[in-house]
Amino acid sequence: MTVTPSEDDLTPAESQADLTEGDVTTDPPTAPLKVLRYVGPGLIVAGSIVGSGELIATTKTGAEAGFTLLWLIILGCVVKVFVQVEFGRYAIISGKTTLMALDEVPGPRFRGRGNWLVWYWVIMWFTSIGQLGGIVGSVGQALAIGAPITKAGAAYNEIADAQTLLQFEQFALEKSAIREQPLVPTTTDAEIESRWEAFRIQFGDVTTTSDAATWATVMAIVTSLILVNGRYGLIQSLSTVLVGAFTLLTIVNLFLLQDQPDFRVRFSEFISGLRFSLPAANGDARPIGTALATFGIIGVGAAELVVYPYWLLEKGYGRFVGKNDGSSEWTTRAAGWMRVMRIDAWGAMALYTFATVAFYLLGAAILHRVELNPAKDNLVRTLAVMFVPVFSTWASSVFLFGAFAVLYSTFFVANASHARTFSDAMRVIGLIDDDAETRAKWISWLSGAFPILCLVIYLVFPEPAQLVLISGIAQGIMLPMLAGAALYYRYQRCPPGLAPGNLWDIMLWLSAVAMLITGLWTVWTQF
Repeated sequence: MTVTPSEDDLTPAESQADLTEGDVTTDPPTAPLKVLRYVGPGLIVAGSIVGSGELIATTKTGAEAGFTLLWLIILGCVVKVFVQVEFGRYAIISGKTTLMALDEVPGPRFRGRGNWLVWYWVIMWFTSIGQLGGIVGSVGQALAIGAPITKAGAAYNEIADAQTLLQFEQFALEKSAIREQPLVPTTTDAEIESRWEAFRIQFGDVTTTSDAATWATVMAIVTSLILVNGRYGLIQSLSTVLVGAFTLLTIVNLFLLQDQPDFRVRFSEFISGLRFSLPAANGDARPIGTALATFGIIGVGAAELVVYPYWLLEKGYGRFVGKNDGSSEWTTRAAGWMRVMRIDAWGAMALYTFATVAFYLLGAAILHRVELNPAKDNLVRTLAVMFVPVFSTWASSVFLFGAFAVLYSTFFVANASHARTFSDAMRVIGLIDDDAETRAKWISWLSGAFPILCLVIYLVFPEPAQLVLISGIAQGIMLPMLAGAALYYRYQRCPPGLAPGNLWDIMLWLSAVAMLITGLWTVWTQF
């Protein structure tokens, strides 16, 4: 599809064009407001992070581990940014996409078909698509709860909501007894079971309804149509608005929670979460395994590390710098755009770290105390309990708005990202021609196909939380590989005039070591 772009809304074909074609460059902005004009790739990445990593995986970790693993969550957000910046640095100075760059890393390879890193990325990609299957299923759950389509769906919602709320009320009842302020639950276990029996008589012996699958189908088709015709500006604006709205809502919820004596986050609990310690398994919950899977996808996970340079190039950073001609002017220009890139990356990190910590604290303060663990078809309904102490009867409506916003943002942005990376992978391994026009066509086609593929995965395996965590494991295993690639770019591909200082190198090595430990730990724990 050919379109005429504006200056700030490039098509994939133009943004990924060979930098040797033409010599139009742009000096980097220095004024703060002008710098903000070119910030955006990090926000797109944040839009693909918050839904699966923060809303699902992080809160599930908090629900299973309590406050104990707060340190690991913060570390997972911060430590990977150093590798992210190195990937961005090489993309800017070379104009090469991530998979083209990974193909340069030494190691085993299939001649003309990519090296070991490219092929492991393909394996990880399959799990990432499965993760998006979990995401579109969660979107379907949110809509099915808020707008049931069938009578069975409406009846199911009423009973399931009452059952989930009963567990919350039983916890509140215990606390009120201690304070001698008796509460009366709105229902009982026997009444819930009686209502389920009536439901089974009327609608059959089912554990869920078709409403979530129907809504997931609708949203997958809508997303497919939007992305086929989508452009950079639309993707950036939509993801920023959706993520920003729910992040603000979550922070307000956490702030108001401090007025709830049974659920407030005490300073001593917060500090205890910053100390290095590990929780024990409890029943079916395996908090360490969940946390390791979460570590792989919170912040910039392996998938986001790979995709970030694509959005940098699509924003125009590589084109603005131009081909390296060895001149001092090029070095100065490249250094200036790298400064803008660092502002973009660290600014996005501050946003998603703040959101991640808020989600984790809500999971630990509410779900862990009430002993609710988000899973299967009740994932979204269970997560909504995090808003009950503050918003009471409005909790479900408030949360469903936010959940839809952030989950759909993730689904939307990540599918756009996968279309770009997978089309590039096909170019690297020789399945399609190596030219910008061919790749732009494949981006358009895959943008339409991938949302439907995600839907099929969810319909076959309707367990959103498990799909997300499986992807987290695969990404956790790839983290040390990407850290090694970043070190290779730093010491073998960085022009002398653009080399960072000693402090940066130390932090980059610490980041690589942390990612190596996490990868090995993930393999040991899971296999």
